[in-house]
Amino acid sequence: MKKKLNCVLLVDDNDSDNFIHKRVIEKAGITDFIGIALNGREAIDFLTTKWVMRQQESSFPRPALIFLDINMPLMDGWEFLEEYHMLDEDQKGKAVIILLTTSLNSADIARTEKTVGSGCFLIKPLTLEIIEDIMQKHFQEYL
Repeated sequence: MKKKLNCVLLVDDNDSDNFIHKRVIEKAGITDFIGIALNGREAIDFLTTKWVMRQQESSFPRPALIFLDINMPLMDGWEFLEEYHMLDEDQKGKAVIILLTTSLNSADIARTEKTVGSGCFLIKPLTLEIIEDIMQKHFQEYL
């Protein structure tokens, strides 16, 4: 791998899923920084808070990749997407957003394609193969 993604953000209210997904991402070696938010509100707060990352100036984290669950308390995945699209460009960056969920609802799949794009709806759990596919599709320059 040429270089690593600056940040990957997991947005999921399930601690077990976050633990497993974090381990898989670490094993894949695609980033040195994995943020975790337990709902959409925490994710928006994460994205709109300046951090000092890698001895650089304070800046917004702007993750390259966001794994987003749909069903969460306080602010679900759909509500997060609505607010995310209203953020300033310097807060959201150009993240690839992947809905990673247990939902098999065809309406959710259709809504994802309309909101985020095709190929951005995956069923849990996250695996090394899924990460490899995402990297091939969205981050060729990092391979």
